[in-house]
Amino acid sequence: MKRHSALGFGLVAAMFASLATGVASAQEQRFVSVGTGGVTGVYYPVGGAICRLMNQTRRDHGIRCSVESTGGSVFNANAIKGGDLEFGVVQSDVQYNAANGEAGFADGGPHEKLRSVFSLHAEPLTVVARADSEITDFDSLKGKRVNIGNPGSGQRALMDLLIEEKGWTNSDFALAAELAPAEQSSQLCDNNIDAFAYTVGHPAGAIQEATTTCDSRIVPVEGEVVDKLVNDRPYYFKAVIPGGMYNGNPDDVNTFGVGATVVTSADVPDDVVHAFVDAVFKDFDAFKSLHPALANLNPEEMVNQGNSAPMHPAAEAYFKEKGWLQ
Repeated sequence: MKRHSALGFGLVAAMFASLATGVASAQEQRFVSVGTGGVTGVYYPVGGAICRLMNQTRRDHGIRCSVESTGGSVFNANAIKGGDLEFGVVQSDVQYNAANGEAGFADGGPHEKLRSVFSLHAEPLTVVARADSEITDFDSLKGKRVNIGNPGSGQRALMDLLIEEKGWTNSDFALAAELAPAEQSSQLCDNNIDAFAYTVGHPAGAIQEATTTCDSRIVPVEGEVVDKLVNDRPYYFKAVIPGGMYNGNPDDVNTFGVGATVVTSADVPDDVVHAFVDAVFKDFDAFKSLHPALANLNPEEMVNQGNSAPMHPAAEAYFKEKGWLQ
């Protein structure tokens, strides 16, 4: 009886010790979220790639990373300001405007705690039109049914600016749709819209869907207004969408665009940002292999280009140690 009692007591003690350890582990576990965009774009899988790498080393830092599908760049910048997200993927123009309180952020003023982490891939403005729509360039969108993007997205912010610079309003379109990225390809092929505009890294699932499901073409976005935007704003640059990347589009298409960047808040602790950055750059080749849009990334360009908000001090220290930060 004594032996059984002692054994029972030992099992109970071990069970409580195990429970106590589990409670302690749960208390030590921290969570961060990365705001991205629609699931058919590039932001969502890129955010998922970062979280996957970060979660692989969770035992070392105790931080679990989750990816969130959101309305896009503007939403992410505002959610970071409100403390609802720790990290977000945003267009380079949205980062600039949020940091400086310009354009769509003018009413709220500068996001003084916004911090850059690093930049990612290029994102050309990609206009896809039905082949039977007689749309051959951006100007011929006038009078057509066009998806200009959902409110809160970076593509909508860029389209609003381009429309304004051209002296147009949304009433110049037969329809100015506000579809989310996941809806636009099916709506194009169902003939509910004539074209959609999307700022996205390539290759992109939404563009592949549109060009394989129905006869559609990518049209150029160029001219004097585009030249002025590129010359006046450092976060815009001209770009080429390679021919042959998508079905039925054998020729290169000239356009312009932005870059995707990752931002955070000054309130996010240094060790969290360090773990986030280290997950990406510790095995950089593995990161680049997780999505085709990441294949040509270069660490020095990611650190020194496209980041207009002040860099988070933990990221800055990491990059200086690596010798990448100029």
